[in-house]
Amino acid sequence: MAFHCVVVTPEQQLLDGSLTQAIIPAADGMLGILTGRAPLLAKLGIGPLRLDLESGQKRTYLIEGGIAQMKDNRLTVLTQSAVAAEEINAGSAQAEYDAALARVPEDPSAAQKRQNDLQRARAKLSMSRR
Repeated sequence: MAFHCVVVTPEQQLLDGSLTQAIIPAADGMLGILTGRAPLLAKLGIGPLRLDLESGQKRTYLIEGGIAQMKDNRLTVLTQSAVAAEEINAGSAQAEYDAALARVPEDPSAAQKRQNDLQRARAKLSMSRR
């Protein structure tokens, strides 16, 4: 059985269709969504959003933050940024990772930014190898 899903960024609507499964990067870990899921509101982190379409196709996006709501077999994902997996370049992801790793944070804000940059770069590297 399928459920309806809408994925939206400030710039565009990426998807409005039926899914058999979604795996979302919640702020505290990956979360699987299937038809009949109990109502849910989740804060999103940085990582891969995997969508298994009813047609059998699979789409994966790197998302950065936002919220996801599952209610009445309808998943809504609102995120600040989404990049399709096929648009991610392994070389540039490695360069981003190396640059973030080399930075020495001088305060808590800089340390958090470095951590987010490392997490984003690791996710890009992982997604570019699939």
